[in-house]
Amino acid sequence: MIQSIDRAAKILSLLQGARRLGITELGAALELPPSTVHGIVKSLQAHGLVAQERGGNRYMLGPALVKLSSVYLDTLDVRARSIRWMHDLSSETGYATRLGVELFGEVLVIHHDRRPDGSEQMPETGLTLPSHASALGKVLLAFDADHRREALDRPLRTLTGSTTTDPADLEAEFERVRRDSLGYELEEAVIGENSVAAPVYDAGGAAVAALALVVPSAEWPPPAAALTALTDAARSISRDLGAPLR
Repeated sequence: MIQSIDRAAKILSLLQGARRLGITELGAALELPPSTVHGIVKSLQAHGLVAQERGGNRYMLGPALVKLSSVYLDTLDVRARSIRWMHDLSSETGYATRLGVELFGEVLVIHHDRRPDGSEQMPETGLTLPSHASALGKVLLAFDADHRREALDRPLRTLTGSTTTDPADLEAEFERVRRDSLGYELEEAVIGENSVAAPVYDAGGAAVAALALVVPSAEWPPPAAALTALTDAARSISRDLGAPLR
């Protein structure tokens, strides 16, 4: 492992989630002297990977990462093959849809199709979600032992009063996901928002992604027709990826 690259990657990780930190805070987190951290941060800043807040001494993720993430997302075969099905699913059900994959023990939203009602909605492509508190994450955790081990070995955050953090309770949910091929999240990450997700399989039969409907709490539960449309869309994407018919 190249030490300087490792340290730079850790700085970027510390700044994720719109965090803004100063050199002293970064140095304390990395257990490095401020002078060393300052040099790495300035190098990252020169390449646009880190930006300094205007009029302040704290740093945040830079604009170059947006371009890099867009290139990465466009290379994902599962995303390319899902966009049409997701748009049709949103149009048919009236709900927003998300497609997620595992990334460092969390869920990366690699595509988001908004509700078709014209309401103002935040674009979510590129966001990360906690695996244990999202329907996407529960599906991916249920079918991936390595992801499950990485996610559950760390302290689980309580995001709302409904967040499940007990590993035994989560394991019971994973059993239900494997049985029903559906995972649920009921206001566990965001108050007022629920979701239901289904697995997407690749040619080898592995669950490489999850597809979700995002349903406002006021409209929960979704009608049976919406669940059928969700599972049909996930099956269609899987078929396009070469997955064996299930």
